[in-house]
Amino acid sequence: MLTDIQLDKYADVLLWGLRTSRTGKYRKNDVVLIRCDLAAVKLAQCLQAKILDMGMHPILRIGLTSEMERIFYERANNKQLVFQPPGEKQLHERLNGSLYLYAPESLTHLSDIDPRRIAKAAVARKPLRDILDERDEMGMFGWTLCMLPTAELAKQAGLSMRQYANQIIKACYLDRGNPVQAWKTIYNDAMVVKKWMNTMNVKYYHIESESIDLRITPGKHRKWIGISGHNIPSFEIFISPDWRGTEGVYFANQPSFRSGNRVEGVKLEFKKGKAGKVAAKKGEDFVIKQLSMDKGASRIGEFSLTDKRFSKINKFMANTLFDENHGGRYGNCHIALGSSYSDTYDGNPADLTKETKAKIGLNDSALHWDLVNTEKKTVTAHLTSGAKVIVYENGMFTC
Repeated sequence: MLTDIQLDKYADVLLWGLRTSRTGKYRKNDVVLIRCDLAAVKLAQCLQAKILDMGMHPILRIGLTSEMERIFYERANNKQLVFQPPGEKQLHERLNGSLYLYAPESLTHLSDIDPRRIAKAAVARKPLRDILDERDEMGMFGWTLCMLPTAELAKQAGLSMRQYANQIIKACYLDRGNPVQAWKTIYNDAMVVKKWMNTMNVKYYHIESESIDLRITPGKHRKWIGISGHNIPSFEIFISPDWRGTEGVYFANQPSFRSGNRVEGVKLEFKKGKAGKVAAKKGEDFVIKQLSMDKGASRIGEFSLTDKRFSKINKFMANTLFDENHGGRYGNCHIALGSSYSDTYDGNPADLTKETKAKIGLNDSALHWDLVNTEKKTVTAHLTSGAKVIVYENGMFTC
């Protein structure tokens, strides 16, 4: 549903995102992995050509079909579930960039698979992600991802294919003559918000909506980041808080698709930083088992806000990449259960060790699951001075 011209613009935007996401510069002979679903092959070919022209080495991998994925989780024994192909570790140790082109043919094909099997495979892959996180912290690696329209996505979102594709086109500025310049403008505008948020000495944030009453503690040595090239599109501004200071109730009013499962109406009650009470209107057993994946899975790794002035997304898209960036009438907030982002550390992330991350409350987990709320909300910063500042209201930052 995207024209060749739009795909070419999409590739340019993705390469802008890839360059922007990395603190170090790309050089000739760098290695860039392109992973794509079958429906995204044309965009992968476009990226392959551009990366070759840049003098770098693209490695292309086609993702599993939904049937292949289902066969794996149905038939793999315990050893097969955790098996990593020879050379995978060595590849990750050489990667300088990664692009993932998401175009799923099914979103619910694993709904009757035991979630513990899915979790077991995810935990086995975590050491590979840790390698990339370390390379990212050292400025040696950057990544971004995107999504293309498919019949399944449109169906689950309740939109026609044309409506769905149009949301992607306008959200990524592919209808502009120079979409990369549009992204650079958003990038600069977001700098103003991040700078303002980072000037405050905050004890905790209080998030209130019809269904949310939650306190989040930013913790020491933190900064708000976002619109950094990771994810296309991305309009969120976020922080990885000190998970130990999370108290209260969070509710995700947007459905979420994860690991071939659909969940709806997730309600979490946090006490001393952990989601002790978990409920969901649909998929509750899946949610509970995901949160028991490892010790950090029931803790917060991220808190995010999207300003509706940045985002043109105004429909439910049945995909976290777009739903966590929903603009609409009231913007959105989301929390991520599981792993934190070390680049929210206000020093050099390369200096962080596993011990120092734990000391300042950066969470560690094989899970990172974004849960979105689009209700009208107010976010109040309670400063260490005792003052209060409303930082987000009616879907916008108040600076």
